Amino acid sequence: MRARLVLTLAATAAAMVFPPVIDAVRAQGNAALTGLVSSAAEGRMEGVVVTARRAKSIVQVSVTTDAEGRYSFPRDRLQPGAYTLDIRAIGYDLDSPARASVANGKAATADIKLKKTKNLAGQLTNAEWMMSIPGTEDQKAALLNCVGCHTLERVMRSTHDSDEWTRVITRMRGYGAVSQPIKPQPMLDRERAGTPEQFRKLADYLATINLSAVDRWPYELQTLPRPRGRDTRAIVTHYDVVRPTSEPHDVLVDKEGNVWYSDFGEMFIGKFNPKTLKLVEYPIQKFKAKAPTGLLSIEFDRDGKIWFDSMYQGSLGRLDPQTGKIAYYPLAPEYNDDTVQLNFTGLRHDVDGKVWTKSVGTQHIFRLDLATNKWERFHPTDYLPADKVKAATVYQVISDSKNNLWMAEFTEGHLGKIDAKTTKVTWYPFPTANARARRMNIDDQDRIVVTEYRGNRVTVFDTKAEKFTVYELPARTHPYRANFDKNGEIWASTMHTDRVVRLDPKTAGVVQYLMPSDTNMRTVFVDNSTTPVTFWVGSNHDHRIVKVEPLD
Repeated sequence: MRARLVLTLAATAAAMVFPPVIDAVRAQGNAALTGLVSSAAEGRMEGVVVTARRAKSIVQVSVTTDAEGRYSFPRDRLQPGAYTLDIRAIGYDLDSPARASVANGKAATADIKLKKTKNLAGQLTNAEWMMSIPGTEDQKAALLNCVGCHTLERVMRSTHDSDEWTRVITRMRGYGAVSQPIKPQPMLDRERAGTPEQFRKLADYLATINLSAVDRWPYELQTLPRPRGRDTRAIVTHYDVVRPTSEPHDVLVDKEGNVWYSDFGEMFIGKFNPKTLKLVEYPIQKFKAKAPTGLLSIEFDRDGKIWFDSMYQGSLGRLDPQTGKIAYYPLAPEYNDDTVQLNFTGLRHDVDGKVWTKSVGTQHIFRLDLATNKWERFHPTDYLPADKVKAATVYQVISDSKNNLWMAEFTEGHLGKIDAKTTKVTWYPFPTANARARRMNIDDQDRIVVTEYRGNRVTVFDTKAEKFTVYELPARTHPYRANFDKNGEIWASTMHTDRVVRLDPKTAGVVQYLMPSDTNMRTVFVDNSTTPVTFWVGSNHDHRIVKVEPLD
């Protein structure tokens, strides 16, 4: 837990020279709170995330210090009242905690002093742990299956030896991805989890990098640099979802500004109004009493209805936002066994009336005819090269303008297509070895943007030209999902650096906005109705919805 600074703020404007962004805020009479962040070690500090939160509020607002070490909160983001200030700056804590108050009509000031932290390990992101620990890239890659849900700090602080780690991994593999310590959910087909012998190699490795044999880590802790330049120019707002088992995963924003999200931890779809802070939850039906619960993907169709998968429950659903009514489409009984885990939908069914989905458990692809309620099953990985079939795992599916299905194949590195009319299967090898493609989006030109989770890249595939274009991201980024905005830029979530990535394909330039707290960002939504565009993402590690507003 980071230390907190609480200061009594004078409700007066400070006579200081501000950089252009802050100066503009002040000129408009729009500043609620400004100040300078510094430390004895560095002096004025750029790239420090400063967070303001009012007591008992579900909203917290964050800004980042500029090259002069200054921060500024616009008045429309901080209403009059008592606030707590917090910071995020790797290697530093706040020097002293106190209370703060913002008055009406005048800009308050608070200069913040930092000190070197005594607990650097407690501040590291999973990416920084991956930078720090010894081992080969293949050894570290095995951990990527863990860090999507767990912090490596907890793993590194453990004192498990190899035998104990083997037992832990074997037990954990028997639970669904939606499990939490307060809500463990065993899978129906636990035998698919694997055997202790399969996990021994990973267990041996973990026992060499944790505290099982020593009382301190025999390696230096590495850190990522703080934000600089354009990386500091954003306002981040966090909205807490108060139920402790709620985990916002996929996020959508409708034309009225309502934020819809799938609950990874519970059987709910949430509707949140950022203006009124009102939250409405729509309960989702359970079809398998003993199966894990929780939702993953949600998507708008052309009519504005929300389609979702129920994962281990073996059903698709469609929510009408206008009426609140939900239609369910359970998988055909002959296909709906204990191995099924439905994830993702392809929603160009207005073309031919058919909806695509897939199962993680079996790698089957399914298609539902909405006119007849009949299901078809496909197994496209059978059409991969013979030496790739066994290990192949399709991660996501998405459909193009003709309702052809496109598949991101995770393990062997392929992008696949099922022709909607002929059902012919075509596979395209990724240009990156060990890409580990995860989630995709598609634009109105039928260009697919897909993240390379292990490759630290974003790849665009032109489905008409059948051509890949690859864009490098910073090391250890591990992007999960990306999307185009109206200006042609690409926005991506990162699972391990706590940064939102903004990529300009024209220049290959990358901007990274650091979040104020530990996150596990998955899917992304870009709201093109604003200027600049607004980025939304669910943070299922800390039960929040996150809005990122760039300042340029």
